[in-house]
Amino acid sequence: MKLATLKDGTRDGTLVVVSRDLARSTDAPDVAPTLIAAIERWDEVEAPLRERFEALDSGAVDGVPFDPAAAHAPLPRAPQWIDGSVFQNHGRLMAQALHPGRENSYEEYPLVYQGASDDFIGPCDDVVAPDEADGIDFEGEVAVIVDEVPMRTRAEDAEQHVKLLLLCNDVSLRGFVARELATGFGFFNAKPSSAFSPVAVTPDELGDAWREGRFELPLHIQWNGEWFGSPNAREMTFTFHQLLEHVTRSRRLRAGTIVGSGTVSNEDRAAGSACIAERRAIELIEQGAPQTAFMRFGDTVRIEMLDAAGASIFGAIDQRIVALDGVRAVGAAS
Repeated sequence: MKLATLKDGTRDGTLVVVSRDLARSTDAPDVAPTLIAAIERWDEVEAPLRERFEALDSGAVDGVPFDPAAAHAPLPRAPQWIDGSVFQNHGRLMAQALHPGRENSYEEYPLVYQGASDDFIGPCDDVVAPDEADGIDFEGEVAVIVDEVPMRTRAEDAEQHVKLLLLCNDVSLRGFVARELATGFGFFNAKPSSAFSPVAVTPDELGDAWREGRFELPLHIQWNGEWFGSPNAREMTFTFHQLLEHVTRSRRLRAGTIVGSGTVSNEDRAAGSACIAERRAIELIEQGAPQTAFMRFGDTVRIEMLDAAGASIFGAIDQRIVALDGVRAVGAAS
């Protein structure tokens, strides 16, 4: 089943069911008006939403054309956004390039931070940045949406709480990263609003590629229309199930919490990268200095995941970087 949220002038938008080929959609106000309302009552609404999805996908319901540009993030705002950094290769590269000799804990336990969840942006909305000098970067990630997850949930019990899967562009301003990490408090200005794929899907939509809490498919990244990387998300060091065990060590998670993987990264350099910072780290290691600049105003990024037949699963995150005074489409009322 595939679900999306269309902009309607409200903060939470309108929930729609989307056909498997991403061509058509239909709303389901009699079932749930918004995705957050659906997640909070998932046991009640999953079956009728799936029935509506099957009817749409089979042609029994006509629906209307689905336009990703009219979509919010599937959850335009969420109770919580927890982002990990659980691809060991990415952590090793960044540490080797920026902190040689420093021990890291990527193999011992998952690294996570709490990001802002009050104002996500849509898959085709512009990324508004105040200054090119801030080091504008994209980060291709995979993520999950959970229902209510009790405190001290074990990894072996976590799968039942993963309700939807989606992609993320965790926009980063690299110029703030070192300064904010040095305070000991963590990210703030370094992490502006994140963007998510046009649709969120139930795990069965990935088939065998959803395996034990991992997306086992490549994440395709294009920067200004050129291939940048296709790292496979199967190299996730800690699974989403292990992440859920880690983050519920001291708290429960409210329904609608989103958990991200951090930058998808592979040991094979031929796979490319899912963020500019990683490519710059490789250049620093191999050539002695970074060669690739960060993004400029007018640049575009596209992030997508395809199934075995080459069809888009989540639709594409397809965005342009604009200056603060050049906003084209951002926010609930756009």
